[in-house]
Amino acid sequence: MDIPYSTAKDGIIIEIKVAPRSSKREIIGVVGNALKVKLTAPPVDGAANEQLIELLSGEFGIRKSNIIIIKGETSKLKTVKIINPPTPPFVQKGRRGRKGVTT
Repeated sequence: MDIPYSTAKDGIIIEIKVAPRSSKREIIGVVGNALKVKLTAPPVDGAANEQLIELLSGEFGIRKSNIIIIKGETSKLKTVKIINPPTPPFVQKGRRGRKGVTT
């Protein structure tokens, strides 16, 4: 699965659409420019955010401390920064224009 991303100074930025309180904890795939993720944790007291970081860490072999939610902590649509990511399975989106539109 190729995950769209944009570059940052020290890593990459990906958009993630989260479905909390799901029956399974899994990465579904890419929907538009966002990675869709199902989580079993409820969106209460940061439990879903914590589980998202754990899932991404395990799935991509990244230390949890290298994954930062930079936008959308209380939203289903999150912007996540990954510091020093592995090369695959990420695919560069190109330059981002207004409101996340790829140019």
